[in-house]
Amino acid sequence: MWGSIISEWASLIFRWLHVVAAIGWIGSSFYFIHLDLSLKPRSGLPDGAYGEAWQVHGGGFYQIVKYLVAPARMPDHLTWFKWEAYTTWLSGFALMVVVYYFDAELFLVDKSVLDLTPTQAGLFSFFSLALAWLLYEAACRSGLARHELPFACGGYLFLVALTFAFTHVLSGRGAFNQIGAIIGTIMVANVFATIIPNQKKIVAALIAGQPPDPKLGQQSKERSVHNNYLTLPVVVLMISNHYPLIFATRFNWIIVAIILALGPVIRHFFNERHAGRKSPWWVWGVAALGMIAVALLSAAGPRDVKVGALDAKPGFAEVQDIVMSRCSMCHAAEPVWASIITAPKGIMLDQPERILQHARLIGRNAGWSNAMPPANVTEMTADERAIIAAWAGQDR
Repeated sequence: MWGSIISEWASLIFRWLHVVAAIGWIGSSFYFIHLDLSLKPRSGLPDGAYGEAWQVHGGGFYQIVKYLVAPARMPDHLTWFKWEAYTTWLSGFALMVVVYYFDAELFLVDKSVLDLTPTQAGLFSFFSLALAWLLYEAACRSGLARHELPFACGGYLFLVALTFAFTHVLSGRGAFNQIGAIIGTIMVANVFATIIPNQKKIVAALIAGQPPDPKLGQQSKERSVHNNYLTLPVVVLMISNHYPLIFATRFNWIIVAIILALGPVIRHFFNERHAGRKSPWWVWGVAALGMIAVALLSAAGPRDVKVGALDAKPGFAEVQDIVMSRCSMCHAAEPVWASIITAPKGIMLDQPERILQHARLIGRNAGWSNAMPPANVTEMTADERAIIAAWAGQDR
């Protein structure tokens, strides 16, 4: 019992820290991208200054000047922005261990996809995380990243291919979390392995009275732009585990492909506005079409289940038998599953009236998707899911 209680509290603490740190990191990242794009050159700026911006906030005015690559002398006080990124990744990885690795048999493995042991799934997750980052880093250091559009297209296809592979190895929930973790790792590694080391080299050159290498600033800016365009997709992927019709349906990998495309497109709109250029309003038409496509794809149902394919309308007794045999061992006043001490989300399905009360949730998680039972641990069949889907779609 105590193991489950500690695991639950660790999940809460790491999730809280992860969200708070991510807010700080994403907020500062978006702010500096906005600032960088809104800078305007003018005469009279100090030597080496690229441009300035005037801003108002909190009852005061701010005059901000940016130097490329650095000012003539090292300032007395310098604020670094790095721990928001580091804390986001460290807390996120800790949360991944607590939720996905310790309970891999529930959240990472789906034996109907591939029959892995929890250890095999955990090792696959960890090493694919490291390998994907190494491949990205090698591509950047090879000089490919200097060709922005081909590199972006290649990176997009790389992430879509990874998603397709993960959805055929891990559970849908695990696959979405894995691709999100890979993108997040790439983003934090950009800060840790390139941006901050380059800034330290620039500072060291200033202290030594030497001119900093302009390439250091260019490399950092390149990685910062990558992070900017990856932020919106990774946020969607990290909250996707709350939406079974996204991660646990037949075309889940195509849904990710659409999300990976829409995020950068939406960021393009804001970047163009921040830069004072003509607003690309067409972006919202593309975003609307993309979300409509996601909605249609999410309605396709889980793999190997044809939703609505039954000739006759199933009765409640038939559905009750399925729910009692496949779901009530966890969703009960006293769960019998070893690692669960209270009904998940407080939803109990051990009484007829409770099953009727949660009909839509049952349909969403076990009929129109295969999110529940997690990893299909109770081996709910495709026919049983079709029955639940047909019943949950009936008018009451």
